[in-house]
Amino acid sequence: MAGGVTAGLLRDLLRAANALLLQRRYRAALAVIKGFRNGAVYGAKIRAPHALVMTFLFKSGSLREKLKSIAQATYAHSRNLAYFVFTYKGLLAAQSGLQGKKIPFHSFLAACIGGWLVFGENNPINSQIVMYLLSRILFGLSRLAVQKGYIPQPRQDPFPLVAALVWGTVLWLFEYHRDTLQPSLQSSMTYLYEDSEVWHDLSDFLIYNKRTDSN
Repeated sequence: MAGGVTAGLLRDLLRAANALLLQRRYRAALAVIKGFRNGAVYGAKIRAPHALVMTFLFKSGSLREKLKSIAQATYAHSRNLAYFVFTYKGLLAAQSGLQGKKIPFHSFLAACIGGWLVFGENNPINSQIVMYLLSRILFGLSRLAVQKGYIPQPRQDPFPLVAALVWGTVLWLFEYHRDTLQPSLQSSMTYLYEDSEVWHDLSDFLIYNKRTDSN
């Protein structure tokens, strides 16, 4: 009997929740909440595999320490992205409500404020996210400049030249101004371009990257 009452109550609550979600007057507020949820989930999906690979490839320490580092990085990325989406969508809704309509500047201003508040601290997680976005922005602005006619449409695909300049610049920085590069990029490049020049026998030539006492 109690089980039937509980099941009926749950059905009523679910029905009421679904009805609330369909109310147009609550749509802006609900979108902010859904944005927070999506930011948290997406941040975890993006950071967890990246942290897993980078930690086990380049970080030393016990298994417990590595797992703790992965969990902390995943949590930080997930939290920050959730906070940013929540802030951005909340400010968008507020501006649209005040002016009665949505204009392009609303998006820019809301994102600037969210970026300052959430990603303004200079730490490894925020640095990676901002650099990731910066590269996409440069490509996007280049395409927009062509679409708007500010620069002429290239006669040939400019990507080979971009690739050459990017790789030329980053290796020059690595070789002669390494401290200007992000630590994770330094670790990757050290593994690729410096560790490949050191070996003692077949074990650390093909099997291991570096020979240790246990090897």
